[in-house]
Amino acid sequence: MTTVIPKPNEPVEVALRRFRRAIQNNGLIAELRARTAYEKPTTERKRKKAAAVARLRKQIRRAMPPRKLY
Repeated sequence: MTTVIPKPNEPVEVALRRFRRAIQNNGLIAELRARTAYEKPTTERKRKKAAAVARLRKQIRRAMPPRKLY
């Protein structure tokens, strides 16, 4: 359970912003969106596989030396 204790003389808007940031960092928003609708197991596997491929491409791209600019 995510809790945010307001600091003395802290506006409610700032505390609410801290709460939203804490929830987003915990991954609760992504889990909530995933649970709103049923996703078929094949679709879930396909999505996870695509994300893994994208992560691998990103990792390879970062490992490459920079291109020459001339």
